[in-house]
Amino acid sequence: MTSETLNLPTPDQIRRSPKVLLHDHLDGGLRPGTIIELAQEAGYESLPETDADKLGIWFREAADSGSLPRYLETFAHTCAVMQTKAALFRVAAECAEDLAEDGVVYAEIRYAPEQHLEAGLTLEEVVEAVNDGFREGERRAKASGHRIRVGALLTAMRHAARALEIAELANRYRDNGVVGFDIAGAEAGFPPTRHLDAFEYLKRENNHFTIHAGEAFGLPSIWQALQWCGADRLGHGVKIIDDIEVAADGSVKLGRLASYVRDKRIPLEMCPTSNLQTAAAASYAEHPIGLLRKLHFRLTVNTDNRLMSGTSMSREFEHLVDTFGYTLDDMQWFTVNAMKSAFIPFDERLAMINEVIKPGYAELKSEWLFQQTASTSGSVSV
Repeated sequence: MTSETLNLPTPDQIRRSPKVLLHDHLDGGLRPGTIIELAQEAGYESLPETDADKLGIWFREAADSGSLPRYLETFAHTCAVMQTKAALFRVAAECAEDLAEDGVVYAEIRYAPEQHLEAGLTLEEVVEAVNDGFREGERRAKASGHRIRVGALLTAMRHAARALEIAELANRYRDNGVVGFDIAGAEAGFPPTRHLDAFEYLKRENNHFTIHAGEAFGLPSIWQALQWCGADRLGHGVKIIDDIEVAADGSVKLGRLASYVRDKRIPLEMCPTSNLQTAAAASYAEHPIGLLRKLHFRLTVNTDNRLMSGTSMSREFEHLVDTFGYTLDDMQWFTVNAMKSAFIPFDERLAMINEVIKPGYAELKSEWLFQQTASTSGSVSV
């Protein structure tokens, strides 16, 4: 066993490491069994499978289409069973529990309130039900020996015309569980500039927002999100790689936009497995995260949709460790980046970094020291 192999974190260490998640959709992370039970309660009869294991497989296979629009179609089923206060509460509570069990200590979970009004709920009732669910999930996690803090991001659908309304909603609940705003949905034909009124409002209110950009459409989407709309973070942003040239000798040249993103330390919410499913990247080895890490962009690792991608934060890091040989130091770098980029106050971010994240990784790294010491002492001849 080489020293390099010894430095690679094991799956157990990856699971136990403190992780920070900034890009995860509430309606993309339901437990298959919960979907089936909620569908029965709601009288929803359009599920493609009624066995939990088979349903989970169906979601993953349907999402493995190589098409973002086809990927987004899978959400019709999850949203259909998230139309009551009880259902939203349950899904949110289970989300917090599942993330905490996976070692996530801080998460920003996004959802579109406008997609949960079919049974007569108001936007406010949706937000309050989800917030209550997150708090319940935090309590359950603590009772199970885990710690997690969850903030909500309210999402507006980019093909609709309610962005300003949702932005105002996010601002009203900014001191009660909601930490920011987002827009999502198919990028092609629906540029972020269609919602300039919402972004201008949020900037006037000194509020935070991220924008899905550079996932399927390319550099114009990223440029508009930053220079027209003023996004604090980029959801995905993988297409920034199109503004980077790698010469035959390995030298790298950044274009103006890529340089701006790196120089300004704009956080990129990378979702490797999801990007493979939507053809934003061809493989883990070819995912832009490898080069962008070497170039020191402000990168974060995320799940996007845990159900559709059959993933978790631990699995995402396992893929990166296997592909790029990342160590616990690399994992800590990604995690600190994410915590620095969160939409909570600076002092709270700093406390999470210094009191939770760094001590957690220091403990894991000390395991290697004792393992190496034991291995060395066992090889000494007497």
